[in-house]
Amino acid sequence: MKTMLITGGAGFIGANFCHYWAEHHPQDKMVVLDALTYAGHRENIQALEDAQQLTFVHGSITDQALIETLFEQHDFDTVVHFAAESHVDRSIDGPDAFIQTNIIGTHTLLKAAKKFWLDQGPRPEHRFHHVSTDEVYGSLTLDEPPFTETTAFAPNSPYSASKAASDHLVRAYHHTYGLQVTTSNCSNNYGPFQDREKLIPLVIQRILQGEPIPIYGDGKNIRDWLYVEDHCRAIDLILHKGIVGEVYNVGGENEWQNIDIVTLICARIDALVSADPQLLQAFPRTPCASGGSASSLITYVKDRLGHDRRYAIDPSKCHAELDYRPKESFETGIEKTILWNLHNLAPAK
Repeated sequence: MKTMLITGGAGFIGANFCHYWAEHHPQDKMVVLDALTYAGHRENIQALEDAQQLTFVHGSITDQALIETLFEQHDFDTVVHFAAESHVDRSIDGPDAFIQTNIIGTHTLLKAAKKFWLDQGPRPEHRFHHVSTDEVYGSLTLDEPPFTETTAFAPNSPYSASKAASDHLVRAYHHTYGLQVTTSNCSNNYGPFQDREKLIPLVIQRILQGEPIPIYGDGKNIRDWLYVEDHCRAIDLILHKGIVGEVYNVGGENEWQNIDIVTLICARIDALVSADPQLLQAFPRTPCASGGSASSLITYVKDRLGHDRRYAIDPSKCHAELDYRPKESFETGIEKTILWNLHNLAPAK
């Protein structure tokens, strides 16, 4: 049985991980620490809390005293570290929060783990799993091979630079002190509970409200998309089968241009809403409610500063060492995501 500290567990990927873990490992104890910033919502995990499947603590990963108190109270043997500032646009406008949370916060957790797992009578079996991003590797051209675990870091935004720094700190605590760590660098996630300023939920929300859908530049930026439950399953495999000190790139093997994703979502929402009178009544502003098409909302805007052209993950190491492959294609995953949003977004007024 594991006793886990899950940081950022009320956020998008963290909340999905909590639901996944409660279903697949109900015997384990979960303590969620989350600062409940704009992207963290306690209601994402409220059902698990009500069922006493986890304990929620409101606080920051930069609070050293709080972190150490939690280690003392719960005797953790595992940390799964999701908590991060993660929106590129926000990092461009205000990088200080990213330095504080992603670098100082990660170091605060590492110091506590070292203190309780190594310094105060060693705990032979422990694990600090750090969840990172493919953005630390920079940008790819159309003909370059996907990122591997040995690709040199080349971050291009304050967000990705802060995540790269945190990756290095985790590595250093393993090689210097012997802390048992693993790191996963994942491609773009999507699915339930995602904050509405991210691309896919933003597009869905704008369509349902009949508002312009902003597309940066020419819309041909390419991302590798990973359904969030597949990501959670990969972390499960890393915790149980991954080699201490190793990095694992987790990809969805789904490269899509942004404009193609938006076009697909437009078509699917047109079809789903048109076929359901209750949805037509709930979302009267969506174009199909008046005989139009959601694609009419697409609006091209000035490109983002430092906008990376392409990300792609080579998941060969996960295939070989963990026997991991994503279960969802983009088509199946986006259908689940659209349906979840249709039934969870507040009706338009």
